[in-house]
Amino acid sequence: MSRDQVVGWGLVAVSIIVIAVYGYILFATPYAFQLLQLTAIIAVAGVFGILAWIGYTLATTPPPKPIEEIEKEIEEELKKLEQEKAGQKQG
Repeated sequence: MSRDQVVGWGLVAVSIIVIAVYGYILFATPYAFQLLQLTAIIAVAGVFGILAWIGYTLATTPPPKPIEEIEKEIEEELKKLEQEKAGQKQG
């Protein structure tokens, strides 16, 4: 069995155990309400944490160069290459 398969089966086992423990706490103990509160805060924090990360990335990433500026840079590089090529032919 490969390492990936071992990790995969480990994840399956851990998932089944977590589901079973979660269900037991939810239905067989007096801590059901606290478990639901914990689940809700984790879900909300996860979703809005990702949303905040996306917002931060958008706010701090510089805007891309305009296409016209990129085209000018490409044209300048092409001219340089043509000049170098012409200089090599003469020399």
